[in-house]
Amino acid sequence: MSNVENLVSMAAFARVVETLSFTEAAKSLQLSKSSVSREISQLEVRLGAQLLNRTTRTIEVTELGLSYYQYCYRILNELNSADRFIRNFHEEPIGNFHVLAPFTFGYQCVVPAMNHFIAKNIHVSADLDLTDRPINMAEDQYDIAIVIGREPPNHPLIKALIDISWGLYATPEYLSQYPDMEKPEDLPRHDYILFRGSAHTISLPFRKEKQKTAIEVRSRFRANNSMALMSSALAGTGIAYLPDYMAREAVSSGRLLRLLPDWRMDTYQAWMVFKSEKTLSSRVRHFANDLQERLRRDLS
Repeated sequence: MSNVENLVSMAAFARVVETLSFTEAAKSLQLSKSSVSREISQLEVRLGAQLLNRTTRTIEVTELGLSYYQYCYRILNELNSADRFIRNFHEEPIGNFHVLAPFTFGYQCVVPAMNHFIAKNIHVSADLDLTDRPINMAEDQYDIAIVIGREPPNHPLIKALIDISWGLYATPEYLSQYPDMEKPEDLPRHDYILFRGSAHTISLPFRKEKQKTAIEVRSRFRANNSMALMSSALAGTGIAYLPDYMAREAVSSGRLLRLLPDWRMDTYQAWMVFKSEKTLSSRVRHFANDLQERLRRDLS
């Protein structure tokens, strides 16, 4: 018995189950009524089981047929999804799409990618919401939501975007006032710029090869936004704990220096969460691919 040979017969059987009519099934499949009947009869012979009870007036699905239909439905649904994916891939992006992203990551990473995408796709428009609130894709009307965390989001349609590593940064002027820092144990005597929390100290993680340590430091300035922390670091207030992507340009221009670059600190992951299979239009797929390629090229 050939599994490939069964596909047409499975499609015919599934459509008969859904319509309870050979005539309607034949119309939807663009086959003759006799062809549909023959396909199902041959399928029953190959399976060695009866799927339908036929009379001159009615069609009844056997208990085995109902169970077998569930497999047919899943296989045919996957085939339809594959066809839809190829169609969307070849379609020119057109229409509007809606993106939700964390404020700082969205402002620094998503906005440039969106500007580039809109510029090269003149029939596309976009809405971007920047917020740090939790998402709820079942209720929120977004095509794509950017989520940052340590674990993948609990959602059926996600795509990895990029790893987000963190590090310690300060101005050359600030660091020139102190002896060189060569190991994590040199850090506690400094002032730190950190995300706001209930405590005035925080334990910073460090990893290098098989070494692993955590150093408690004192924070004199705290904020709930990393752009504010970045601004404070550039003003020479102290050492800021920041996502590396935020400090990239300041490091390139010499305004900030990365401390202990041989040591790894926290690493998070950014994910794209898609609303549903039905909303994966050509414009959504193309933008998601563009955003992923751009960030991996620019931030890796």
